[in-house]
Amino acid sequence: MTAPSTSAPLGSAPPLRALWRHHRRHRPRFALAVLMTALNTAADVAPELLLGVAIDIVVRGSDSFVGTVLGIEGRFEQLVVVAAVNAAVWVVESLTDYAASVLWRGLAQTVQDELRTEAYTRVQAMDVSWHERTPSGQVLSVLSDDVNQLERFLDVGARTVLHTVLTVVFVGIVFGATSWQVAVLAFLPVPVIAWGSIRFQRRLEPLYADVRGTAGEVAAVVAGNLGGVATIRAFTAEGRESARVARASRAYRLANARAIRSSSAFVPLIRMAILAGFTATLLLGGYYTLEGRLEVGIFTVLVFMTQRLLWPLTDLGQTLDLYQRAMASTRRIFGLLELEPRAVEGAASLPSPVRGGLELRGVRFGYEDGPDVLGGPDGGLDMVVPAGQTHAVVGTTGAGKSSLLRLVLRFADPRAGAVLLDGRDVRDLTWDSLRGAIGYVSQDAFLFHGTVRENIAYGRPDATDAQVEGAARAAEAHDFVAALPDGYATVVGERGQTLSGGQRQRLALARALLRDPALLVLDEATSAVDTETEAAIQRSLARVTATRTALVVAHRLSTVRDADRIWVLSAGRVAESGTHDELVALGGAYAGLWAVQTGEHAPASPH
Repeated sequence: MTAPSTSAPLGSAPPLRALWRHHRRHRPRFALAVLMTALNTAADVAPELLLGVAIDIVVRGSDSFVGTVLGIEGRFEQLVVVAAVNAAVWVVESLTDYAASVLWRGLAQTVQDELRTEAYTRVQAMDVSWHERTPSGQVLSVLSDDVNQLERFLDVGARTVLHTVLTVVFVGIVFGATSWQVAVLAFLPVPVIAWGSIRFQRRLEPLYADVRGTAGEVAAVVAGNLGGVATIRAFTAEGRESARVARASRAYRLANARAIRSSSAFVPLIRMAILAGFTATLLLGGYYTLEGRLEVGIFTVLVFMTQRLLWPLTDLGQTLDLYQRAMASTRRIFGLLELEPRAVEGAASLPSPVRGGLELRGVRFGYEDGPDVLGGPDGGLDMVVPAGQTHAVVGTTGAGKSSLLRLVLRFADPRAGAVLLDGRDVRDLTWDSLRGAIGYVSQDAFLFHGTVRENIAYGRPDATDAQVEGAARAAEAHDFVAALPDGYATVVGERGQTLSGGQRQRLALARALLRDPALLVLDEATSAVDTETEAAIQRSLARVTATRTALVVAHRLSTVRDADRIWVLSAGRVAESGTHDELVALGGAYAGLWAVQTGEHAPASPH
């Protein structure tokens, strides 16, 4: 058996470029968020300047910058002006901080909402075979945890990076306008920090890719085990499965530990660079002030500005950590978005009314690169089911019965030949036209967590209560539903676990009948029910198939003996076909299966 894929696909484009292109409609909001952040950063830097101006007023009096420009001699009057400007700056800072926060957080929420919805829609459109080989836990990890990682970075990290960059620019302007010599020393650590950021980013990228991959492994193992908890307990495998979850969780912890050790080393490097820059500003600026080459107010501004410039860079370590986690997650998100299903929706619709005539013409089909399971190199499978008739498909395990139904429902496309519904190739039809004409009941009847009514009306949400009850009566489900604690409002639990297998099967049949399909497809619909339930379902089928086409895959031959035609598959080919009586009289494969099931003779001993 081919092992399923255990890793999520990765996007082909660089993550930031992919985000920029994919969300181009949000660029105006992004530009406004950047503008608000720029205004907020400018207002955030301004108080240090005003502090220097205030000190200049105290030291120089009427000769201060404010006194000279505005012509105000009194020191207190000058301080009043500075206080008023400072109040205005704080108001601007508060307003722009609010606006920037709302814009960035709103953008983060919008992006994560759209990406999660788009990724789920793409996953939902993928072929059934893709879902069978891809662990659902991996997909859940991308749709939940990875999208949240990106949202967290857009919410906090992106604004922090922009704020830091703008701070460097604004502070650089202040330094350049006052003393370029001090500016050179104060800015010396910046290239070191930039170099360290690039180096750590490259080092962290594969580490966080490993973190996201192991997180998906944990989700895959846990999701699989929760779905199979009854089997785990039945085989007393709790210890083994707990150990398997522990191994996956330990791998995730170790991957995180490796990434944390590398990202944590970034902050000490920045702190040493900050120490060098601050010390240089303090000594050189102080020397120039003592020599009379710098005013006391300007020296004060430079000291505070150096701290304002360098200290926020200590947050780069945490921001870089958020960034790398988000980029690793973004690659996984866009990996899902770049998936392309093999079965592409057609554009045509079936003419009304749909009669339900089915034909398989020269069909060959196989899985992935494996051999043909239907037809073969020397010829395809041919089958005709006239509208209004009930045809059955039987055969031993592996004969190709379920594969045939995949093609009818277009869960997959044939390698050669065509499947025709009312004379139209199903590949040319829209999903609504094709599957809207088909009612499908599988061997494992799947019910959603919700009420009985919601499950019956799943394929026709606008159905009235009377129509829902009518479908339930047709499927002989009404009596047991009426006996439930809340009738049709009874919640059936996840996968319908509060109901018996036969009850779930009858609700699944009612769900299919409510759509009033032209073609009813039943896949081993009675194989897992008791004799009484089988008889009830058979009575239902006898009534509902009298006016529609039915294709029935069956293991119990007694359930299809009244079919208009029975097709016997063997190794993907039609071995025999005819009515029950004709096939029994023929004495071939069907007669042998019938004899075994009715006990007319026992199968030969393998010894």
